[in-house]
Amino acid sequence: MPLLIVILGIVLLFLLIAKFKLNAFISFVIVSLLVGVAEGMEFLKVLASIETGIGKTLGSLIMILGFGAMLGKLVADSGAAQRITTKLVDKFGKKNIQWAVVLTGFIVGIPMFYTVGFVILIPLVFTVAATTGLPLIYVGLPMLASLSVTHGYLPPHPAPTGIAVMFNADIGKTLLYGIVVAIPAIIVAGPLFSRTIKNIKATPLKEFVNPKVLKDDEMPSTATSILTALLPVILIGIASLVNVILPEGNIVAKITSIIGNPIIAMLLSVLVAVYTLGLKRGRGMKEIMDSVSHAVAGITMVLLIIAGAGGLKEVLIDSGVSEYIGNLLKGSTISPLILAWLIATVIRVCVGSATVAGLTAAGIALPLLSSSGVSPELMVLAIGSGSLMLSHVNDGGFWLYKEYFNLSVNDTLRTWTVMETTVGVMGLLGVLVLDIFI
Repeated sequence: MPLLIVILGIVLLFLLIAKFKLNAFISFVIVSLLVGVAEGMEFLKVLASIETGIGKTLGSLIMILGFGAMLGKLVADSGAAQRITTKLVDKFGKKNIQWAVVLTGFIVGIPMFYTVGFVILIPLVFTVAATTGLPLIYVGLPMLASLSVTHGYLPPHPAPTGIAVMFNADIGKTLLYGIVVAIPAIIVAGPLFSRTIKNIKATPLKEFVNPKVLKDDEMPSTATSILTALLPVILIGIASLVNVILPEGNIVAKITSIIGNPIIAMLLSVLVAVYTLGLKRGRGMKEIMDSVSHAVAGITMVLLIIAGAGGLKEVLIDSGVSEYIGNLLKGSTISPLILAWLIATVIRVCVGSATVAGLTAAGIALPLLSSSGVSPELMVLAIGSGSLMLSHVNDGGFWLYKEYFNLSVNDTLRTWTVMETTVGVMGLLGVLVLDIFI
């Protein structure tokens, strides 16, 4: 019965979001209340659980995501994203254009939210395709595979960071493992898959045929653009490597642990970007601060959705459902990584949003972590992979791609949906391989 209530709750969540178009945060609160009461909790205790879950989830997360939004906005507004794209295309040449856009998508995708990265890079993809004479999907799909993978797998993006907080996973390790898993997933789903697509002609929207492009002297240098965009990854990565190499009490390890803390790494990166991409480029402090304020305002709903998922997770724990599910699955011979991936996949197909799917699946799969002893970092990546599976008509990303590339629903399913599914399957395979060695 407890499991049936959860399933009905997930179905209701799907109906509220997908069919009735109700705001995801409101939907999460309603479902959390109904599931809690149906599981036998007192109404006021359910409310207390939701409040606790929201507080736990948003604790440090709000700073990481807030700083991430600021950094992404500075990278976009300064022309750093455009500089990275144009320079890589120049270096790689027409023959290797796919690898140029893959690398661009990966570098720009780490600090930027998916939609922001999409909107910033798509006009540049249109320009590259037009100037080289290559098919639009051949050029665009590899870049979108990169953006999608960074969105689903890697901190500081909302879902992987939120899941890492729920599972108490090390964000540095999650990032490093995520990059290892991401590389083959992007290669297969991007350059390799796009070369198999035949007889699908995409044409850019008229509004983007001649996109506004900054002049060379209006953009920061290539080195500045790449280093600033990747600084959080560099700082967090260095700290994780040093902690593996040096003993815990070592002074260097202590310093790098502080600098590599995700919150401090993001804060330092924003401060560096304010100077390198703002003040150094002649922008006034007021203009820069107005820009970052606008960026934070843009992620308010994302934060609320994550908070709502955290509330549902806490209700599942306090009502005893998580323990029930954990005991139910204890005897299962299926890997907890595969189970977590399957849960995320089912929710993704039902709800559409990768963020909602990942965070909801994390709450349901939480008992698998304590009962199995599997790496929490790999669980984050398994759920992240599942949350990208089988994107279809209830996913905003599906329609964003369809409309910008002027494709039919059928052709969007044949390209976008297959690409997203390939990313999800490759992610799971990568996680299972890593599990052998970790």
